[in-house]
Amino acid sequence: MATTPASEDADLNEVWQNLLNRWPESQLEPSLSRIASIMTLLGDPQAAYPVIHVTGTNGKTSTARMIEVLLRSYGLRTGLFTSPHLVDPRERICLDGEPVSKERFLDIWRDLSPYVDLVDLNSQADGGPAMSFFEVMTALAFATFADAPVDVAIIEVGMGGAWDATNVAHGQVAVIGPISLDHQQYLGETIAEIATEKAGIIKPGAFAIIAGQDEEANEVIDAAVEEVGAIAIREGVEFGLMDRVIAVGGQMLSLQGIGGRIDEVFLPLFGEHQARNAALALAAVEAFMGAGKPPVDDDVIRAGFDQASSPGRLEIVRRSPTVVIDAAHNPAGATALAHALEDSFEFGTLVAVIGVLADKDPLGFLIALEPIVSTVIVTEPSSPRAMSAETLYEVAVRVFGDDRVVLMRAVPDALDEAVTLAEADSEYGGGGVLVTGSIVLVGEVKQMMQRGRRHL
Repeated sequence: MATTPASEDADLNEVWQNLLNRWPESQLEPSLSRIASIMTLLGDPQAAYPVIHVTGTNGKTSTARMIEVLLRSYGLRTGLFTSPHLVDPRERICLDGEPVSKERFLDIWRDLSPYVDLVDLNSQADGGPAMSFFEVMTALAFATFADAPVDVAIIEVGMGGAWDATNVAHGQVAVIGPISLDHQQYLGETIAEIATEKAGIIKPGAFAIIAGQDEEANEVIDAAVEEVGAIAIREGVEFGLMDRVIAVGGQMLSLQGIGGRIDEVFLPLFGEHQARNAALALAAVEAFMGAGKPPVDDDVIRAGFDQASSPGRLEIVRRSPTVVIDAAHNPAGATALAHALEDSFEFGTLVAVIGVLADKDPLGFLIALEPIVSTVIVTEPSSPRAMSAETLYEVAVRVFGDDRVVLMRAVPDALDEAVTLAEADSEYGGGGVLVTGSIVLVGEVKQMMQRGRRHL
């Protein structure tokens, strides 16, 4: 009997429920035993194609997406694994730039699920946990890419690197984005400890494409490169951002790649941080294609960047007033966000809808945004890990004063109120709305925009 859309959706919901009932991806256990076991049972699909492995604290999703679109512009068939998702979990597993189809996803799941059950049983028999949400998603991605098959897989680390489930892959290119404090309860309390985890993706003989770091992180990464005999390619030495000019809908870049300089590169993304992510992506692609020998084709690179996108990262989801969503969730991300908003937008007033998860640093996050935000509406994302709106309100008042903070626990109400305030102020130079603090919140709002809201 043919599968109907309704039955397909019902089957997908059953899969999602299975995954959501598992150990959450917000936790990390220092073990690769379960993911390694299922990879062995599946015949090691992660070894069936070359891998570019991407880590860092902020910007790794955007960088991975740029690498993918550049390689696709060369005519390669690509697999892209990112996390977390905004709206649909299938966003995490992309083939040729598109989320895996429902039919293909279900087919792979049916093939995979008996092995998931077996690994669960074996692990629990040894006193360990069943496979986690992220481990199963990682296995699904690796299997999907082998089944396609792809010419190259761009794999974003979920958290850290050394003990991340994605680290069963041997990346020919390891990309280390900027490192800052985040997930300290799992990765360490210092930059050096976090850098140690992230440098764990650097494999023997691989290219290590390293974004600009502070001295503490650089020392750790340099030691890891030397230990495994990798080839280091560093921002500010072999590659980098040479110039950028704000343009309509993005920015025009001059990039120094491994093989030479490329000018007049249009990037349809906002902010200097995205321009630097572009330089990082270019270097990764050059290393993968042969370390710039022969040099990459400038026109192919320009065509690739022209198609770049990064949903949920300074994404405009509505005009008049402008509503911008951004998945920044830590102080370093908030600082980059604030700079990008000042750099690329001209808001007379900016109303921010902010909700965060309980394990984050709301004080540092809000301090970074305070200079550019007129009014903050604190809310509560739909997550069991969400910080209560009341707790966030108390922190926000310390930063903004009680006359600039509004508490609206329900996200739809907070969004409506922000749009109303921005519309009221628009005659005085253009009001805007910023939604940020958590990818959960950003995903909720994006979904609301797609469905339509009272004011929108």
